[in-house]
Amino acid sequence: MEKFEFVKMEPDHGKEVMEIFNFYIETTNAAYPPQPLPEVFFGKIMDMTAGYPAFTILSDKKVVGFCFLKPHNPLPTFRRSAEITYFIKKDYTGMGLGKMALDILEQEAPKFGIRNILASISGDNEGSLNFHLKNGFTECGRFKDAGEKFGKTFDIVWTIKKL
Repeated sequence: MEKFEFVKMEPDHGKEVMEIFNFYIETTNAAYPPQPLPEVFFGKIMDMTAGYPAFTILSDKKVVGFCFLKPHNPLPTFRRSAEITYFIKKDYTGMGLGKMALDILEQEAPKFGIRNILASISGDNEGSLNFHLKNGFTECGRFKDAGEKFGKTFDIVWTIKKL
């Protein structure tokens, strides 16, 4: 059985994290940008996650995924709610890494004063919707035809899990 390690996300993980993210940008609606992002965008991820739990997932010292919480809204009024993000390298999906990532972020969230985890999910991403609902999230909003990618519109579904 493969062994996975969750380590604090660090600047030297940028190249591999962006390769994983860009795969989903280019092939799915799971990642919203319309085109691949340059490696320097990883600096924005580091900035977004400052003061929040953020992990890189390693297997044999190779980056195979990443996960983090980030502010849902920059105002301190909303500090108790955070948005979750996780992406797993294609060859490593279906191994339980998404559940492991969710579990570690749920364990870490209260240490940061977070009581609600929100997930923004493409309405086309049935797998992600089912995963979140199965793991205690409830749908709390749906924006019809809010996104457009690959010449097709899609809904944005918001889910929430109270910790």
